[in-house]
Amino acid sequence: MVTVIGVRFKKAGKIYYFSPGNLNIKRENSVIVETARGIEFGECVIEPKDIRESDIVSPLKSVLRIATEEDIQKYNENKEKEKKAFDICIEKIQQHELNMKLIDVEYTFDNNKVIFYFIADGRVDFRELVKDLASIFRTRIELRQIGVRDEAKMIGGLGPCGRAMCCSTFLGDFVPVSIKMAKEQNLSLNPTKISGICGRLMCCLNYEQDTYEKIRQKLPKVGSVVSTPDGRGEVIDNSVVKESIKIKIKVEDGDDIVKEVPISEIKVISGGFEGNIDENEIKIDEETEDADMIKQLFKED
Repeated sequence: MVTVIGVRFKKAGKIYYFSPGNLNIKRENSVIVETARGIEFGECVIEPKDIRESDIVSPLKSVLRIATEEDIQKYNENKEKEKKAFDICIEKIQQHELNMKLIDVEYTFDNNKVIFYFIADGRVDFRELVKDLASIFRTRIELRQIGVRDEAKMIGGLGPCGRAMCCSTFLGDFVPVSIKMAKEQNLSLNPTKISGICGRLMCCLNYEQDTYEKIRQKLPKVGSVVSTPDGRGEVIDNSVVKESIKIKIKVEDGDDIVKEVPISEIKVISGGFEGNIDENEIKIDEETEDADMIKQLFKED
């Protein structure tokens, strides 16, 4: 077992492990650490704990020190410099007429490098831009192309639910999300309903997916015949959320009876269970107005 602390460098950023050494580090302490990019300023979000060596990405680097007042001041100064660097880079991008959109600028704590994050539709020849920026800032320059999900995470905003976006508030990593999840949750394959601000499938589709999969294993398909305390009937509808089904019970003298029954009270006589959906079996109506957008969602993780 190895003693580590968890450090974040950005709000809702990925958590990295470092060795606390002999330092008495508490949660929410600011710390100075050495990373592959150089010396960085971060926040302790996980207090010292023991984990298995197999869970560590070697080599495990140590915390250099708990941040001092001077360190915090320097960090704040870097944040101000980033705002100025952003404006300068925007101006240079326009001068070089490059088809790219600048999203964010980041100084490493030791000012050894300035990283410019941008999005673009394709590859961009920014060699001349890098030369200009290097002559202005007189330090190492890195231009990093990111995706639309990363853009949303950096900028933030309100999601379709009206709350602050998950990616910019608490999600450390993006998880794979597929159109199959939306289908298994009986959601309409309407891009405006299942896409976030970034235009990709909403991350929250993954939150309860395990629960949906487990319930669907016990949920009879429509058309199955089941026995219930009220008699034998045919399944005409089912609900994962309610964990129940609607059955039609035939009555010899009179109209058929429709009842809603919890799946815990049924036994399948014939037919099958919903189970998992094969993504290859999901069909798209080519005449649907949003057919092309739905196809694009199929290609995404």
